[in-house]
Amino acid sequence: MFNSSRMILTFFSLSLLLACNGAETLDLRVLNTGGSLLASFEVEVADDTLERSQGLMFRQSLGEDEGMLFIFQADTEGAFWMRNTLIPLDIIFVDSEKRIVNVVANATPQTDTPRLPEGPYRYVLEINGGQAASLGLSSGSLLDW
Repeated sequence: MFNSSRMILTFFSLSLLLACNGAETLDLRVLNTGGSLLASFEVEVADDTLERSQGLMFRQSLGEDEGMLFIFQADTEGAFWMRNTLIPLDIIFVDSEKRIVNVVANATPQTDTPRLPEGPYRYVLEINGGQAASLGLSSGSLLDW
């Protein structure tokens, strides 16, 4: 009986762990102001308070075509920081029309410096540091998903 109870407990624990780590992903494209494709990413979605507060903290790496999209229910103006974030990131602030309004390039890892956009935003895309510039992502570019 002890072994079967232990096995059932282990199964349920693993199931719960896998369910919690099953982050929603989506394919995201970035278009220039003329509508031409600049880049494509597979992004994890952070659309609740817990996911947004965790973000990309403690990640050792991020694939070249990967990122995280933070989704807010309404326009907001709060700051982002890099506490417990181990890799440099470009933090891309996006308005409710899905247009880039500001890019914070190569945010320094493990810092509490507030990163603020120049106005309200509804979404934030985080990708590897330096990618926004190398791909031509800038204010006015449009996100599509």
